[in-house]
Amino acid sequence: QVQLVETGGGLVQAGGSLRLSCAASRLTFSSYAMAWFRQAPGKERQFVAAASRTGTTTYYSDSVKGRFTISRDNAKNTVYLQMDSLKPEDTAVYYCAARRLLSTDLTVYDYWGQGTQVTVSS
Repeated sequence: QVQLVETGGGLVQAGGSLRLSCAASRLTFSSYAMAWFRQAPGKERQFVAAASRTGTTTYYSDSVKGRFTISRDNAKNTVYLQMDSLKPEDTAVYYCAARRLLSTDLTVYDYWGQGTQVTVSS
């Protein structure tokens, strides 16, 4: 059974940084595009960032472009989300997800982690 486990969430002040990690197991990691999504209380889950299988192609939502960076280490079966210049509106549960082909559409992702909470205080 495929497992995606997110770590690195926490409480940070506005303007601060966090790095999320998502470790994958029981899948051929280099054959999957990876993405991060987030869900704030009372809101729908939304796309944050995605990386192709090699990491050479990346997509970002407009709300995080220039502040967040997605990267991956295929040797470690891990995808990262470096979050800088955090804002209170970035507060959400962050999820990583995997599918064969790169997409920003959450409905097409096959595998999901359990999520990690990120809280940004003002």
